[in-house]
Amino acid sequence: MSDEWTALADRVAGHAQNFLDGLTRLANGEGGDAFLPLLLVEVSQLSLAGAQLAAAEDIILQNNIEPPIGPDPDIDPLRTALAARLGPVDDYVEVFDPYKDTEVTHYRLSDDLAAVAADLVHGLRHYQAGRPLEALWWLQYSYFNTWGNHAGAALRALQALVAHTRLDVEGVEETTHV
Repeated sequence: MSDEWTALADRVAGHAQNFLDGLTRLANGEGGDAFLPLLLVEVSQLSLAGAQLAAAEDIILQNNIEPPIGPDPDIDPLRTALAARLGPVDDYVEVFDPYKDTEVTHYRLSDDLAAVAADLVHGLRHYQAGRPLEALWWLQYSYFNTWGNHAGAALRALQALVAHTRLDVEGVEETTHV
């Protein structure tokens, strides 16, 4: 594996771990009144890692096969804790793919963030097992396939929530104070 791939793997794994650690802390009650802005920061910083993966050439595994890693840990407790913290602002609407599917789709921030976390955990397990190329492959593939969309949708929803609370939009403050 080249030094360039190793450096990218180290950077992306660091962003992924930081996101998971921050998300877990926030889900468990840290952040106080800054919960939503801090969640926005976490998703924004992770989006940088996704952009780096998108800018990299396609990562192809030897024999195009992902080595087995075993079952991933259950992310549902994290999703449930996020849903409880988000309460009335968990649900939002989004256009899934503005180029192919222009129908409005209902989402939950807690589901989006848990889906991102699940993909990151899987990639980090490869990285921590000493397989940085497999980690990069998985993280790039799942970025394009799932977590990039979920992170982008969550980023837009969180930015809107933070903007509404800061701009004191009438009627919104009551539903965005978590």
